[in-house]
Amino acid sequence: MALLRVEDLQIYFPIRGGILNRKIDDVRAVDGVSFEIEQGETYGLVGESGSGKTTTGKAVMGLNNITGGDIYFEDNHLNPGKGKKVDVRKDVQMIFQDPYSSLNPRKRVIDIIAEPIRNYEKLTKKQELRRVQELLEQVGLTPESIYKYPHEFSGGQRQRIGVARAIALKPKLIIADEPVSALDVSVQAQVLNFMQQIQKDLNLTFLFISHDLGVIRHMCDKIGIMYQGRFVEEGLRDEIFTDPQHIYTKRLVAAIPDIDPRRRQEHQQYREQVKEEYQNSFNDYFNEDGLAHSLKSITDTHRVALPERG
Repeated sequence: MALLRVEDLQIYFPIRGGILNRKIDDVRAVDGVSFEIEQGETYGLVGESGSGKTTTGKAVMGLNNITGGDIYFEDNHLNPGKGKKVDVRKDVQMIFQDPYSSLNPRKRVIDIIAEPIRNYEKLTKKQELRRVQELLEQVGLTPESIYKYPHEFSGGQRQRIGVARAIALKPKLIIADEPVSALDVSVQAQVLNFMQQIQKDLNLTFLFISHDLGVIRHMCDKIGIMYQGRFVEEGLRDEIFTDPQHIYTKRLVAAIPDIDPRRRQEHQQYREQVKEEYQNSFNDYFNEDGLAHSLKSITDTHRVALPERG
């Protein structure tokens, strides 16, 4: 049984206009997305800005209203108005993009990390203090940090505090929305490696959202590529990076720099080849409205929105 199952998810935002401010159309931010995440996996949602990946993640958290489709967590229906109301906030937590703005600058670390604990557990002050100190040790910070404020830490350390807050209730699923994009490149690898270690230690499941395929390749087991609210390709990591089938995926993969000088010329040739194919065949991969075709299975794990053949 999948830990998280998303079926035909649709999220539309109304466009209003005219004197009476009536609805005249919809922005289809997410338009028919389906995927599953098994316990202990990291599933990557990747795409350019506006592709719908963050909107999808917020819907799983219950932060966006759903127009259509279904979301299941451990077979519990999460859609408002469908089935019994299930509170999964304890089991599903989020790591935000910007560690500078996601932490309240007026609160000390102990209050930031203890906030979710206070909402769900009744601990004595001594027990709470010890729990927060243990969480800080888990994310590689000293227990003495509990009385500091966010501005006293570096960007990477702030993100570790964000992770400590996210794991405070021992969740089963963590949604990580661009968790290293606001950090210096020199710090990103440290934070990513640390998140992998935390995942291994706590048997966590990640929905990892990013525009950076290098980060996605490092972190994820399965990957869904989004373009204008739809999946254009989904598969295992090696399938996506060694055998991309959709022209949009090929363009993203070709844009990843190859730092090995022995492969640089070969990679440049591949990049030029993809560029030519992208210019000549892009419209074949989308319908008359510029949207991706329906996904078709080419293996048990690999689905692609291939061009329609007459």
